[in-house]
Amino acid sequence: MSCLRVCLLCVTHYLMGCACSYVCVGVCMRVCAVSFSLPAKLINGGVAGFVGVTCVFPIDLAKTRLQNQQGPRVYSGLLDCLVKTVRTEGYFGMYRGAAVNLTLVTPEKAIKLAANDIFRQKLSKDGKLPLWGEILAGCGAGTCQVVVTTPMEMLKIQLQDAGRLVAQKSTTTPTATPQPAPSLVAPKASHNTPRARPSATSITMELVRTRGFAGLYRGAGATLLRDIPFSMIYFPLFANLNTLGQTDPGCHGDKLKRAPFLHSFMAGCVAGSVAAVAVTPLDVIKTRLQTLQKGEGEDSYRGIVDCIRRVLAREGPTAFLKGATCRALVIAPLFGIAQGVYFLGVGEQVIGLMG
Repeated sequence: MSCLRVCLLCVTHYLMGCACSYVCVGVCMRVCAVSFSLPAKLINGGVAGFVGVTCVFPIDLAKTRLQNQQGPRVYSGLLDCLVKTVRTEGYFGMYRGAAVNLTLVTPEKAIKLAANDIFRQKLSKDGKLPLWGEILAGCGAGTCQVVVTTPMEMLKIQLQDAGRLVAQKSTTTPTATPQPAPSLVAPKASHNTPRARPSATSITMELVRTRGFAGLYRGAGATLLRDIPFSMIYFPLFANLNTLGQTDPGCHGDKLKRAPFLHSFMAGCVAGSVAAVAVTPLDVIKTRLQTLQKGEGEDSYRGIVDCIRRVLAREGPTAFLKGATCRALVIAPLFGIAQGVYFLGVGEQVIGLMG
């Protein structure tokens, strides 16, 4: 359903993000029936985001905590992090910050996927989109989504990392008598005990009060540095992988055909994992910059260059690959589900039932 040709005489289709290829004046009415409208994009983004976040959010939480470790290692890896999180915070502790994602993932996914479609339409000539056009379309999509992604990530990271700080405090606090094993349970209230974990609302209000709305966009530059290369890799790779499975008949006798759901899903998974691993160093930098509360002995950073310099000096180049496996495990199914839902046209079907 991805659109490679747009009828220049049909302004309405262009503005609504027409999703049918080889559009011409003679088939405008037919195209309207299958075009991706903005409400449909929002529904698709919401469904894909909700399903994806529910499935992979615990791995994303582990990724954030592993990337933020600088000194004493509270977690040795993905499984260790998840086990200790469940032990100390309960099952739902793995979903700290998920509410922020579930709230903002709909506009984020809608903007990302819709922007990519529109840029591809705009850059297409005679129904063909060269590789440089695919890369520029991905670049534009990555740039547009930062408007929502930056504050979403900013709030999510604070909520995800709070448990790590508590665990670090409890494992490094000296005890008066020897214990058989370090306790990972948060200690009882005392003057050394951290305050209760803040909510997304309290973090937002504090940032706005102390730094203005710009505080919500802390790390926006690092987010751009991560999301633009990600989209430049992901969208062209997905488009080419998806083309290999286009077997169903297209509209109006097009040579371009629609890939089945399973192929679109797998293409999204493969493209997502490759792009995620490729930009992991940039994600580490973004996570470190956006983390407001640091553990004992952990560095704070003045900017991207300062972060790179300090991480290299203190932890070495391998620190930039922290959480790479987690990112691949998160992004692969997340984008696979997103592309599957998008190409199935779930939003169009819902609107059709309502209409």
